[in-house]
Amino acid sequence: MLPKRKSKKNPLTKEEKKNNKAISKMRVVIEHVFAILKKFKIISEKYRNRRKKFALRFNLIASIYNLQLLI
Repeated sequence: MLPKRKSKKNPLTKEEKKNNKAISKMRVVIEHVFAILKKFKIISEKYRNRRKKFALRFNLIASIYNLQLLI
């Protein structure tokens, strides 16, 4: 989902600003997760190991991140 943009001729209404704020609150959480996955280099670089183990490693990294959120 992308927020609605204003133009010179058409400024945003209060309702559109409110919707943009809600969208940005959802997106920031997802963007932080992507940043963590990129720190582990699992999605930022080419994966050079066996394809069968990609899903396992990806799930392990996601589990580590979820565990970090609980602590």
